[in-house]
Amino acid sequence: MSNSPAVNLWTIRDELAADRHGALRRVAGLGYRGVEPFEALDDPAGLRAAAEDAGLAVCSAHSHRFFTADRDAALEAVATLGTDLAIVGTGLPDDAFTGPAALERTADALNALAERAAGYGLRIGYHNYWSEFAARVDGRHALEALADLVAPDVLFELDTYWAAVGGADVPAVLDRLGARVPAVHLKDGPITADAPHVALGRGAMPTAEILAATPAGALRIVEMKASDGDVFAALAASHAYLNSPSARPG
Repeated sequence: MSNSPAVNLWTIRDELAADRHGALRRVAGLGYRGVEPFEALDDPAGLRAAAEDAGLAVCSAHSHRFFTADRDAALEAVATLGTDLAIVGTGLPDDAFTGPAALERTADALNALAERAAGYGLRIGYHNYWSEFAARVDGRHALEALADLVAPDVLFELDTYWAAVGGADVPAVLDRLGARVPAVHLKDGPITADAPHVALGRGAMPTAEILAATPAGALRIVEMKASDGDVFAALAASHAYLNSPSARPG
């Protein structure tokens, strides 16, 4: 499934709330074969059943509650969803990337979570926003400094758009992180924090170069925080882009 694009379900959160089965069937009808829930604890058994009924597999799953009293319930929910890749969406302190001491604390927290997750047969990945790249530690993007501090089994789901908003050369970051990236989030737009997103290939992101730098076998997950037009039309255009020569440089 890693060779087939997937959709982060935050993209269609309103449609899911209105008609979960119908929304998932529409995603599958566009050619996607994988989905990524945005909160694993939200009815994991029911969501997995609905996804499978639509012909979709859960490729990975986010939770915002890995650093709360719900940690073990969240890990169990990821396992229930049928994936082994648990993604930290948020939940770290606001100052988690503000300097060397903060990074050490963040690394300790992620290492402890990864050790706990292994007992559930899960891998842990960290999903970035822009602040982890806008912040610098010893002259480097804070997220890349963190990568040197965490255990090798702590992975990174690189959100390519937010990394670009934070000032990163995204293909270069992918080259440096290499196999530590089992999944990428793909968005397009004007590379600003608050603007709506557009279909892949229709904004300012260097998506072809990003795809060329993405590790072989990594999940390619399409996500839009907001869209000015029909979200399913944008997902259809994004899927077509990912399966066209336009997605390959040169």
